[in-house]
Amino acid sequence: MLTKSEIKRIRSLGDKTGRENENRFVAEGEKLVGELLDSDFTVHEVYRVGENVSAAEMGRLSFLRTPTPVLAVAEIPARPAGANVEGLCLALDDVQDPGNVGTIIRLADWFGVREVFCSPATADCWSPKVVQATMGAILRVRVHYGPLEPLLKRAAESGVPIYGTFLQGENIYSLDLAPDRGVVVMGNEGRGISTAVAGRVSHKLHIPPYPFEASDPTSESLNVAMATAIVLSEFRRRGCRS
Repeated sequence: MLTKSEIKRIRSLGDKTGRENENRFVAEGEKLVGELLDSDFTVHEVYRVGENVSAAEMGRLSFLRTPTPVLAVAEIPARPAGANVEGLCLALDDVQDPGNVGTIIRLADWFGVREVFCSPATADCWSPKVVQATMGAILRVRVHYGPLEPLLKRAAESGVPIYGTFLQGENIYSLDLAPDRGVVVMGNEGRGISTAVAGRVSHKLHIPPYPFEASDPTSESLNVAMATAIVLSEFRRRGCRS
């Protein structure tokens, strides 16, 4: 039986302050916990209904609406904010919705993007909502937090192209894109890419509505996770041409 203090400690990992104090995060579900145990992450605790906790206790521990039979607590890996930009990378400029951040990390995993750089105001990738939304991708994609402007400045000085999505950008379908090199910046859900970060973008991209010449009104913009899927698909498609 878990004590109240043990339950309180695990529940504290739902808050960023608690995660920072403990340097740990929570993963739930058979698939996710199974992948976690098979990874090189350090797992400190595993709770399983019928083995070391009751269903009622799992209900108090879980961050899900419908608790799963298994929950694990693992150590947050050290990720330097000033990591090198290699290959095709993503940069998230104040993307604040946990579901969007989790989905984008999952997309990065699918499209072979191994580094995701996040501004400090971007939703914490180790929050329970983001971890669950990644569907295990958080174990394979390296996510870094820190100011984006100096990172992009260093990358640009090294000759790395910096891409960003804008309503006033160039049609992504008609541009030459390097499928394996560059940083793709995705902006905040409401404000888009910030002024400081936009100043470092060398290639402004636009995903046009269809048909391109349509005069009828369309949706004002795309969800940032949807836009990320389209952009990464376009980059990788260029690398599949025979």
